[in-house]
Amino acid sequence: MKKLALIIFFFGITSTGFCQLQSRTFEAIDSLQQLQKRKIVVFIHTDWCQFCQRMKNTTFKNQEIIDKLNSDFYFIDFNAEEKKEVKFNNQLFKYQPTGNNVGVHELALQLGTINDQIVYPVLCVLNEKNEIILQYNNYLNSTSFKLLLEKLKE
Repeated sequence: MKKLALIIFFFGITSTGFCQLQSRTFEAIDSLQQLQKRKIVVFIHTDWCQFCQRMKNTTFKNQEIIDKLNSDFYFIDFNAEEKKEVKFNNQLFKYQPTGNNVGVHELALQLGTINDQIVYPVLCVLNEKNEIILQYNNYLNSTSFKLLLEKLKE
């Protein structure tokens, strides 16, 4: 009996103490918004961007940030070089090749372009109506990202 209680206690701690960041898809956003209205935080990145990888390995591993994103926002982790078609906001977005094995997704361009260019990583925040309310194209450490999430929650 003690072993059973110990196992239940252990799983209770690990399930709440090490929560994973819940990444959603663009296709799921409409149905999620019908259940509960939330702002959407889109992290637009590439596999080759060092600052993108650093944010993934530090900022998005911070437990406070994970908790805030999971409870107050819908989070989308989007690779700008994704080759799948994405339906979002009643539009179909596709990958656009720009050369041999090089290209960018139309949706990354639409959400991540600032001053006629896209520089990774990009954070794009959408309101409940899928309208862009913030674009930021630079590395954010955990402290700065927490402050940003606090301001967005207001």
